[in-house]
Amino acid sequence: MNFVKRAGMSLRARKARTAALLGIFVVICVLLLGGFLLQGATARQEAEAQRTIGVDVTLKDEGLTPALADRLGSSPQVHRYNPRLPLEAGARGIEPLESDAPRPGGNRAGAKTPLPGAPPPLALNGVRDSGLLLPFSYGSNKITAGRGITPEDAGRGVAVVEQRLAGKNGLKAGDTLRVRSADGKRTVPLTVVGIYRDSTQDPSRWVPPHQLPGNVLYVPVRTVQRLSPGTADLAEAVFRIGSPEQAEQLHAEARRLLGGGSFDFRVNDKAYRDQVRPIQRAGTFAGLIVWLTAVAGALILGLIVMLQIRERRDELGVLLSLGEKKWKLIGQHAVEVAAVGLPAVAVAALAGQVAVQQAGDALLARQDSSPSPRAGSPDTPADSPRMRVEPSDLGKVAGIGLGISLVSTVVPGIGILRLHPRSLLTDSE
Repeated sequence: MNFVKRAGMSLRARKARTAALLGIFVVICVLLLGGFLLQGATARQEAEAQRTIGVDVTLKDEGLTPALADRLGSSPQVHRYNPRLPLEAGARGIEPLESDAPRPGGNRAGAKTPLPGAPPPLALNGVRDSGLLLPFSYGSNKITAGRGITPEDAGRGVAVVEQRLAGKNGLKAGDTLRVRSADGKRTVPLTVVGIYRDSTQDPSRWVPPHQLPGNVLYVPVRTVQRLSPGTADLAEAVFRIGSPEQAEQLHAEARRLLGGGSFDFRVNDKAYRDQVRPIQRAGTFAGLIVWLTAVAGALILGLIVMLQIRERRDELGVLLSLGEKKWKLIGQHAVEVAAVGLPAVAVAALAGQVAVQQAGDALLARQDSSPSPRAGSPDTPADSPRMRVEPSDLGKVAGIGLGISLVSTVVPGIGILRLHPRSLLTDSE
């Protein structure tokens, strides 16, 4: 009789043991599936966190120009970048803020006569992506109306104005103001696209108008270049990369572009560590679940098969005396275990989703009470991703389950190779 057919008859004849074996296999498959689902969920959340949070690298160098920053920003490891080009400019049609403290020399602030040789009253910051500026990223500056500067604003005459300057001049989003170069030769009209609030208080002592936080405007880099008398170097450039490991690659690229001189290259990965490392630990825990389940499942099923072989010595002796090959006896036990394992995968796919999702939410849920490293930042990742059963996950579970069934039958089945019909039948008497 075919050993596969014998395996089916044996499973039907031993329904209680088959049900118990099926239950054990379902538990094993659910744990395996849970590990794979949790690994997939953590991998997706880690990739999303790397894209949105990432690691900020600040680069400063005397020879850093907007063109070099653009070339470095096009590197494959850079997700977003923002050069900052400062410039002092004059105002036309608006009245800049003045310090309330006494001016040196006995004059009061509010006098319209500027000091001889005083710089222009407005401080422009040419940026590409205002969301990467530390004051906006960490919440000390907040957009209260409109929006910030984005890469799509390159070459456009737009500005983001502080609310104190906007309040004094009655500016709102959509209005137009004019700024002019320090030498007064060039004037550029700017459309207000956003108004922000700077939490920094005005200094208690008198400072020039361009040092007041309310007189700081954010505009595209090209707008500052149009007002600059010549080629200006950037104050700094911030590059957002996926992980701290990519910082070395970016450093090598910066050295290649800037030459062999020394430059300031600072890596800020605090937000990455605070948000991504817990996700990575959850993924490591999921991998540990998979390995422990596979090893423990093989041991448990191996012990069960070993006990079954001992209990079925009479059956084995009769089959061997009838000329049945020993490898077919081992194959019969392997088929019996595998035949139970396949429906266990299907049951695990149906029953495991709900339980695994709850466990995954407990592991991946963000702690609302813990402080966010970038409070108020739009770059903070969303809630934990939903776990979903993929065909690849079921394939992995089925493959490992098949491997467990083979190991749990072949290893105990080695004892069958040492059996002899005469000894088995003699022992049964």
